[in-house]
Amino acid sequence: MQRQERHTTDQRHPVLLTITTKISFALQKTLLLPPSSHPGKLRYVDKAASVAAVSQEQTFHIRKATPDDWAGIWSILEPVIREGETFTWDRDTSEETARTKWIKDAPGQTFVAVNRDTGEILGTGEFHANQAGGGSHVANAGYMVGANNSGQGIARALCAYSLSEAKAAGFHSMQYNAVVESNVRAVWLWQSMGFKILATVPEAFDHPEIGYVGLHVMYRKL
Repeated sequence: MQRQERHTTDQRHPVLLTITTKISFALQKTLLLPPSSHPGKLRYVDKAASVAAVSQEQTFHIRKATPDDWAGIWSILEPVIREGETFTWDRDTSEETARTKWIKDAPGQTFVAVNRDTGEILGTGEFHANQAGGGSHVANAGYMVGANNSGQGIARALCAYSLSEAKAAGFHSMQYNAVVESNVRAVWLWQSMGFKILATVPEAFDHPEIGYVGLHVMYRKL
């Protein structure tokens, strides 16, 4: 008897395949969480933004930035901007433009995470009024950490510092306008710090490698 060959084709929906591919890519590339990570197990006691940003075990501290810090800050900002995966900045943003955007005046603030022993800048953040006039009581913030310094709790400490300092500066709440949906590690981190996703704008961010993904609007009171 002649054996009949079977020919099969993939009948799965192409849209579902695309979504699955994007999620798989995001999880494989920069966004894997440690196996022990759990939003319910916070590393900071967070009550109305009374946050201890630096523990005795950490090898870095957070402080206000000074003009002398700019070279170190730019060394953190530039690779993140050029990569274009997590911030809605033009990837060809100049150093001068970046400095104008990142350095904030009071009641906002620019701050840095600094190695206690070497003085090296490991990460940086800033907060400012999200809107003018009637919206100026809500803060907005951004944080960047050097690629070689991930996994040390720096982003969490920068966020905690900004919550405490923004409250002290008189802000009522904090809102993130554009958290890239595929940056799931950051989304998880902000949720663990008390932020909630208010809305997601679909396909609002053109990721350089995985295409259109959503942007989350996230919020919490201080």
